[in-house]
Amino acid sequence: MPDTKGFSSHDHSTCVQAALTAADTACRTRDVQLTPVRRRVLEILLESHAAMGAYDVLARLDAEGLGSKPPVVYRALSFLVENGFVHRIERLNAFIACAHPGAHHDPAFMICRSCGKVAEALASATALGQQAADSGFQVEQTVIEAEGLCPDCQTEGA
Repeated sequence: MPDTKGFSSHDHSTCVQAALTAADTACRTRDVQLTPVRRRVLEILLESHAAMGAYDVLARLDAEGLGSKPPVVYRALSFLVENGFVHRIERLNAFIACAHPGAHHDPAFMICRSCGKVAEALASATALGQQAADSGFQVEQTVIEAEGLCPDCQTEGA
């Protein structure tokens, strides 16, 4: 079965710890800082496999005394996206922690239109890549977003 943690049962504490460890290791390797605010934003996004808008994250930071101005959260999110720890989901104008930390990949998102859960899979853009190559286009990044119903919401609707 594919690794789509957002829809499958798993040890979430291990999932969170693996992502934080990967971020710590990557930051040390790249000689960049995972500041307390950046780390807390990542932790907030790791709490569940649902995407969150920047202002939702900002509200949490503000409640915890870590910042109340939008640039605080946008700078942290920008850093986390640039370093591959977080992805931006265009369709939702929201962010989600990477489910495959440490692996360079193009993400594919399955978004449940009922409960809002999001599962990340590794994109397979082989056909698109071949068509692009055939036309002389060089693909630099691919993001696939699919909307539907997760297994739990399909069961509830049956």
